[in-house]
Amino acid sequence: MDMDEGRPGVAATLRALNGALGRPAALWVKESGARNLRHRDFLAPRAALSAAFPGGQGWRSPVHVQPRPLLALRPQVPPEAVSAVLSLRGPAVLPLRVCRQTPAGLVVQVRRPEAFQRLLGPLPDPASPAAGARTDCVVLHCPALRSPAALRLRHLRSVLVADHLAQLLRAQGVSVRLVPALSEERSWDVLRKLRIYWPSGSCVSSLTDAVSALKVALGRCPCAAACEQGPGTAEGVICKVHLKSFVEQQGLLGYDPNLDVLLGEPHIYNSSGVAVGSGLNLGQTQWCGVENPMSHCVSLHLSVTEGTLQSLAELQEAVLQCPVSDPIAPPASRFPSVLPFCQAKGQSSSCSIVHVVNCEEEFQLQQLDVLWRILDPGAHTALQKHLICGPVKVTNPSSPIGADQYFQLRKHQMYEASVIKYGELAQDEAWTEVIDTLTVAAIRFELLSTAHRSQITLDLENNSISTKGTKSGAFVMYNCARLATLFNAFQQAVKQGEHQPHHPPRRPLLEPQGLLWAQQSPCFPGTYPPLPPVSELNFSCLREEGEWLLLFNYLLPFPEVLQQAAQLPPSSKGIRITANTETVCKFLIQLSMDFSSYYNRVHILGEPFPHLFDQMFARLQMLGAVRDVFHSALATLHLPPLSQI
Repeated sequence: MDMDEGRPGVAATLRALNGALGRPAALWVKESGARNLRHRDFLAPRAALSAAFPGGQGWRSPVHVQPRPLLALRPQVPPEAVSAVLSLRGPAVLPLRVCRQTPAGLVVQVRRPEAFQRLLGPLPDPASPAAGARTDCVVLHCPALRSPAALRLRHLRSVLVADHLAQLLRAQGVSVRLVPALSEERSWDVLRKLRIYWPSGSCVSSLTDAVSALKVALGRCPCAAACEQGPGTAEGVICKVHLKSFVEQQGLLGYDPNLDVLLGEPHIYNSSGVAVGSGLNLGQTQWCGVENPMSHCVSLHLSVTEGTLQSLAELQEAVLQCPVSDPIAPPASRFPSVLPFCQAKGQSSSCSIVHVVNCEEEFQLQQLDVLWRILDPGAHTALQKHLICGPVKVTNPSSPIGADQYFQLRKHQMYEASVIKYGELAQDEAWTEVIDTLTVAAIRFELLSTAHRSQITLDLENNSISTKGTKSGAFVMYNCARLATLFNAFQQAVKQGEHQPHHPPRRPLLEPQGLLWAQQSPCFPGTYPPLPPVSELNFSCLREEGEWLLLFNYLLPFPEVLQQAAQLPPSSKGIRITANTETVCKFLIQLSMDFSSYYNRVHILGEPFPHLFDQMFARLQMLGAVRDVFHSALATLHLPPLSQI
């Protein structure tokens, strides 16, 4: 099922187009460029058609003209297939008006007025979830928040990715549990400033029984060895566990082969049980005078501490708190493709664990993952996946910079940039909240616009932050505020019209400066009536290419964009997964650029002549939908829309 059944969608239309040609392959693509959209909306490229319909007829050319190789054969698409394309119907399929063969391939154009009507008009109420439907739950674990040290930029990136992913999943009806709970013993002020709403509270006392149960499991574990305190033994170690042997026995893929050697608190012991080195200082270890010390080592072990077991107990508690539906009910989900990796066969509900961690601490996470599998061999531990965030580099840093310093620096730079652009207005106290929001937007877009697995390089110089750049969070917030200003101006004009008799202006404002004045100050003699019901609007008035661009590239695919951003695809091998956490930021940036271009070119609130109202009302309805898209997308980033800048 594609989103709401009564709403046209890109995926449903593409499936219908492919089905009409009677070929299983995906032949059609959606156009997105402004130049191509003037002539076609969907294209089945010539090369794909030639492969699907071999035996095309040659294009005859004069003998003295050498035919171009790419145009030598024309795919022979059966006429009945073309007719089938034009006859496509369905609640989720866009209305089509033209299907013809061109040198580029088979092209289709959409009936635009009907598409506007169906996308901007009232939609049927979404069906309520069926009783006993599958309840999916995801536990998002962010180990960076367990560190007692101040957050670094690499930690902040993984926290922002987890926070954004949680919002995306919730928007798809998925229950999300965030782990760990923030300790009350330290300040998390920077998270509050960045609008990261992470659960807090001390849960150590409530986990006592769970930790005790894990200790019992350790005592029964064949991979574990008792630990006797002595020289070379780290303080607080309960026992030692051989992780590598378990990974090999279970045939687990994607884990580092040196799980017992590096990082964490691994130790190497000789045949007498004396510690001869650890993963942190193997290069400096004295090997008891033997030529090949490894041949005299019993095994390599990972030391398990009380803190390690508390971390596992908290993860177990989060899994137990995930909602579970009736196990007898048949599997059902409103968004069945969001979490394919966590749907075990025969389950009517599922709970999966996604560890979000930076690449520098991935190894320690693998150790925790394997230890949990050993102590709790349930279905949920087998569904653990790792979402790895790439490094965050800073150009020419004078010293290491923490998350709090980074926020303060960007806030100061945003304030300076606002003063340059808006002058004394930016120094008003009312601007404090605006600048805070712009700072959060700048940081979130800076750290989330890049694919999570890729490296980010930050330039912390003053000229790297701007309110004018078209690829920044501030630019997105600015365009969102422009829409708010537009609708506020319209509503003020409507209210004025309710208290005055409606009459035309004393003279027509035909000069460019008059039209500009009408755009910016609509409260001139003769104001607007209220926006009519959507069923009374005439969408055939929307003839600007920029209007179709906004609908076709943004309003139409937006629900599918959110769904794709929340997808956690299955991994064929190993434990790593990737998510499209950069999708929403990139979508908002591109939307802002195309909306800004349209808004700068087209007058929305024009002269109050009745014969112009149809077009103005249709445009307001369309821009109201654009505003809703802005608000919904920003909500996944915990960014409130600004009413003015």
